[in-house]
Amino acid sequence: MSSIKDPSLAPLGLKRIAWVKEFMPCLRELERRFTEEQPFKGMKIAVCVHLEAKTAYLGLLLRAGGAEVVVTGSNPLSTKDDICAALDSLGVEVHAWFGATEEEYEEHIRRTLEFCPHIIIDDGGDFVAMLTEKHPEYAVNLIGGCEETTTGIHRLRAREKAGTLTFPMMAVNDANCKHLFDNRHGTGQSVWDAIMYTTNNMVTGRTVVVAGYGFCSSGIANRAKGLGANIIVTEVNPYRALEAAMDGHRVMTMDEAAKLGDIFITATGCKDVITERHYKVMKNNAMVANAGHFDVEFNKNDLRKMSKSVTERKPFIEGYELEDGRIINVLADGRLVNIVAGNGHPADIMDLSFAIQALSARYLAQHGKELENKLYDIPEEIDHEVAMLKIDAMGLGLDVLTPEQEAYLKGEY
Repeated sequence: MSSIKDPSLAPLGLKRIAWVKEFMPCLRELERRFTEEQPFKGMKIAVCVHLEAKTAYLGLLLRAGGAEVVVTGSNPLSTKDDICAALDSLGVEVHAWFGATEEEYEEHIRRTLEFCPHIIIDDGGDFVAMLTEKHPEYAVNLIGGCEETTTGIHRLRAREKAGTLTFPMMAVNDANCKHLFDNRHGTGQSVWDAIMYTTNNMVTGRTVVVAGYGFCSSGIANRAKGLGANIIVTEVNPYRALEAAMDGHRVMTMDEAAKLGDIFITATGCKDVITERHYKVMKNNAMVANAGHFDVEFNKNDLRKMSKSVTERKPFIEGYELEDGRIINVLADGRLVNIVAGNGHPADIMDLSFAIQALSARYLAQHGKELENKLYDIPEEIDHEVAMLKIDAMGLGLDVLTPEQEAYLKGEY
């Protein structure tokens, strides 16, 4: 039985799912194939991804392939209650609601896993943490799982190194059809969609400080540049710093950038990128947002201790008033701004990511029992299959090497 907040929201959720489905041709094709093939017949799949319309369609696709599916969200503030209600109305068990407390969120994770799934779809590693640290008994049927995001991959690599990864996992985030498009273009667009809608302010002419220059943060920086902003990038990696500089951005330390920025966005996967000493020199009405998985990238506790009051200025904007009267505006409570204060990645982009998820889950269903307890790269043939699905759907032309060209590339002159 589902744990959701408001079943009456189902009609709105159903409309949103129907809308995104129109723009996810890869998933529609996989739904057709899976319906015929039934690759998950007799299996249970648990899904823990940001619970909105695109994720709902992934869950329905897995069910079309024969699986019993139970779904939860990977962040209490990114969960959409209308989507939860829609899935429940379609007979998919859901345990999630917007704004869940830490205790409620953990209970939702536990309830999603207690039916002892064969395959897990994780985003950030919360499923893996519960199955290994608190409820290993729920892993009795587990064949393996798929991890969606960079932060989750970092956590899995640490577990693998420590010898505490007790089942095989697939590194979905590292697939070309995931990180090259989802992380860069999906994050780049959705972060600015959310910030512009939430603040109703101009980006043109503003100084934007982007912490990090990986796939996600470079996407954020370059979209802001296209919107007319002046970009400052902060980095710890010398190669990425050079890349940012050669892409036309200023590169400096956060200590320097803190004095100059109008909008700060963190997307590093690390903690304490912005702390007390940075808040002390920020401009009045500076805005601080996070696009990393966890809300630890800028230190909210430091800011709270420095503030004489905290006021909700608009939905998803809290103003922290400092002793000298300056206000630092925190967007989306430091959570993933693009999903908490926006609609998340475009459906066209998540079509690629979730196609990788679906085919990786099928790979586990077929080969999982042969795998060791470690983190696996996505097989190249899965990556290629998804790319070709999208190429066909977009009507793009692709050249083909002649036998002579193939021989030349192999050194057979």
